[in-house]
Amino acid sequence: MRKFDPWPVFFKREWNRNWPFLVGFAITGAVITKFTAGLTEEDAKNSKFVQEHNR
Repeated sequence: MRKFDPWPVFFKREWNRNWPFLVGFAITGAVITKFTAGLTEEDAKNSKFVQEHNR
C-alpha cells in the first residue's frame, strides 16, 4: 500500500493562497530591473540621491 504524500496538497493550497503576492513580486522586480538597467553614468552624476550617498 502506498503512503499518502502531503507535499502536492500543501503546494497546491499554498499556491492558491500566495499567487497574488508572488506574481506582484515578480512584476515589481521586473519593473525595477528594467528602470535601473536603463540608468546611465550621466543620470547618476545628476542624481541628488547618488550625490548624497557619495559623501
